[in-house]
Amino acid sequence: MARTNESGNSLHTHRRRCRKRVRRTRWPLTLFCMCFILSAAVWALHAAKAVSVPMSPLDPSEQLEEPEIPEVPKAPEVPEPSEMPEVDPPAPDPLPEDPGTVSPDDWQLLLVNRWNPIPDGYTFELTQLKQGHAVDARAYPDLQEMMDACRAAGLDPKICSSYRTQDKQQELYENKIQRLMDEGYSYERAVEEAGTVVAVPGTSEHQTGLALDIVDASYQILDEEQENTQVQQWLMEHSWEYGFVLRYPNGKSETTGIIYEPWHYRYVGREAAREMTELGLCLEEYVAWLSAQ
Repeated sequence: MARTNESGNSLHTHRRRCRKRVRRTRWPLTLFCMCFILSAAVWALHAAKAVSVPMSPLDPSEQLEEPEIPEVPKAPEVPEPSEMPEVDPPAPDPLPEDPGTVSPDDWQLLLVNRWNPIPDGYTFELTQLKQGHAVDARAYPDLQEMMDACRAAGLDPKICSSYRTQDKQQELYENKIQRLMDEGYSYERAVEEAGTVVAVPGTSEHQTGLALDIVDASYQILDEEQENTQVQQWLMEHSWEYGFVLRYPNGKSETTGIIYEPWHYRYVGREAAREMTELGLCLEEYVAWLSAQ
């Protein structure tokens, strides 16, 4: 019996020792597992943040309204020069009752026609142009500017006649008389008719160096069809800006003594050309208007 009790006690002691060993071993294992689980949770949280996709922006109807912030009044902005609104240029001033600085005695208003021959001893300086042409040197700068502007518009003006000597004018006049006689005119009638087309020598503006015949290079015939060319359309609209006028306009033949010539331009100066254009006057009428002031 005594041995049996000893064996029972020994077994009981052995079991108790085993339970202690298990308890001592279980706590570290449990702590390790808890640390592992906690670490895994932290790692999973970081990973989720790293791979998260940003939300797409809200549609305008879904966005929250921001509180309105009152705007501070701004000083009116002054536009830059390039941003200034385009304003039509003012209309030209009405013509004064008096001619101002223009005088009928000005050299550029020299009146030459069948009733007013070139004054005796009249002299001037010529500027030579291409192809043997020449012009009064005082009119040359404006002539060059006008021709350049016409070409810049894509046109091709051509000077076909300019200054003429007395001998050249005499030759042209006599040739015209002969052609009319060849057509059956009498000498007296040919002389009268020729004077309306080719001025009698000594009464031609071409002899003053202030007149030029300008045509379109695409149509160089001196007839009324010349007015339909692009060059003549441009010159009739813009020549006054450079001091030139169509010297023998349509409907003025009784006043000028010369037929309508939509190619014959006369230099009168910029101010006179402006006034003549605005008033619709030919040179004879303009000089008379000036003289009456």
